[in-house]
Amino acid sequence: MRLGSLKKGGRDGTLVVVSSDLSRAVAAEGVARTLQAALDDWPAVEPKLRDLAGRLENGAADAFVLDPAALASPLPRAYQWLDGSAYVNHVELVRKARGVELPASFWTDPLMYQGGSDRFLAPTEAILAKDEAWGIDFEAEIAVVTDDVPMGVAAADAGRHIKLVMLVNDVSLRGLIPAELAKGFGFVHGKPPTAFGPVAVTPDALGDAWDGGKLKLPVLCTLNGARVGWTEAGVDMTFDFPTLIAHAAKTRPLGAGTIIGSGTVSNSDQKHGYSCIAEIRMIETIAAGKPATPFMSFGDRIRIEVLDQAGASVFGAIEQVVERG
Repeated sequence: MRLGSLKKGGRDGTLVVVSSDLSRAVAAEGVARTLQAALDDWPAVEPKLRDLAGRLENGAADAFVLDPAALASPLPRAYQWLDGSAYVNHVELVRKARGVELPASFWTDPLMYQGGSDRFLAPTEAILAKDEAWGIDFEAEIAVVTDDVPMGVAAADAGRHIKLVMLVNDVSLRGLIPAELAKGFGFVHGKPPTAFGPVAVTPDALGDAWDGGKLKLPVLCTLNGARVGWTEAGVDMTFDFPTLIAHAAKTRPLGAGTIIGSGTVSNSDQKHGYSCIAEIRMIETIAAGKPATPFMSFGDRIRIEVLDQAGASVFGAIEQVVERG
């Protein structure tokens, strides 16, 4: 089952059920007005949404042709957005480029930060920045959406709380991040609004590509028409999503609609390319002593997409242009 949110209907959008080929949709009117409302009452609402999805696929529902530009992020805003760094290879490269050794604990204790979630970018909405010197970068990730998660949940039990899977562009302003981190108090300015792919997908709809804890498909990144990444999301993921959920819930429960990101998808085998410009620059720094690839400029276009084994788009595409804010 695939779910999306039309931009109309207020800040939280209007929930729609989307066909498996992403071409048609039907409003979830009478079932749940928004995706957050559906997640708040998931045990009662999910069967009704699945019934609607079945009728949509069979041509029995009152469907309409879906324009991707009409969609907001599946959750246009969320009560909580937590982003991990599950691909430790990425963190290791960051440290190596700086000439700093990776602490051994990074392989056993996940990194995670709490991002701004009051407003997410639509999948085709522009990335705004006031200055190219801010170091505008994309970060291709996978994320999950949970129902209510109890405090102290074990990783072995956390997977049952994953209700939806999404595609992410966690926009970063690399030029602002070092000074913020040097304060020892986390990100604010360096992490502007995040964008999510057009539809959220239930794990069962992913078939064999979902193993209960990670997505086993490549994430394709194209910058200005040139392919820069086709990283394998199911490879080199040190911490799977149940582990990230358990980490997030160590000292508090998580409310329904919590989004947990994987962090930049990164493979130790560089033949798969890269999911952010920063990693390209790290490799250049390690090899030549300094980076050569610039961050994004005004007018640049980033496209992020996941295709299944048959070549069909799983979440729809994130396609954004960088514009002066």
